[in-house]
Amino acid sequence: TLIYAVMTSGLKVVIGLLLAVLLTSKIIARGYLRSAIFFPVLVSTIGVGLTFTVLMNPEQGLINKALGLVGIAGPGWLTNPSLAIFSIGLVDVWKGVGLATVIFIAGIVSIPSDYYEAAEVDGASRSNSFWHITLPLARPAIASVITLSLIGGLRSFDLIWAMTGGGPGFASDVIASVIYKQYQAGFYGLSTAGSVVLFLLVTAII
Repeated sequence: TLIYAVMTSGLKVVIGLLLAVLLTSKIIARGYLRSAIFFPVLVSTIGVGLTFTVLMNPEQGLINKALGLVGIAGPGWLTNPSLAIFSIGLVDVWKGVGLATVIFIAGIVSIPSDYYEAAEVDGASRSNSFWHITLPLARPAIASVITLSLIGGLRSFDLIWAMTGGGPGFASDVIASVIYKQYQAGFYGLSTAGSVVLFLLVTAII
């Protein structure tokens, strides 16, 4: 659970911030690109899970077929125990990075343009402006994204259940899926204890 939460939240922060910087710059079709990046957030998580389960099929999946065209043998994305949790994590990032990007865009556009104009007059490069103006002043947005992403990663269930059901074996089980499995098996005490642990973890982060 911690591996999944840290991986997904870390990637959402990094990719979301880079996309936000790109989408607040003067580029062609900026409004369309913003909509396209945010669109996966609106799609049903179960629908995304089922779609990527088909795409990541080791034999008939479109991803491995595309890799095969360039001479690369695609792995068993969801059937390899060492890859399953990371494969689901990448799908989670694809689906959720749009929300992180929107939060970062809101943080970046709230920074007064005077700072950037002064930096430009002083001869600062774009990378200098990013490290010394954008990053420090967007800190509240970064904190919000980290918090929301970590909470989402810790309580993630629906995408994992739709794609692997916690498998193969128990390779992609997280606290939420274990809670559900224990409840299904009639171990209500263990299920409730798991819910308390999850609640305490999320509360600690908040």
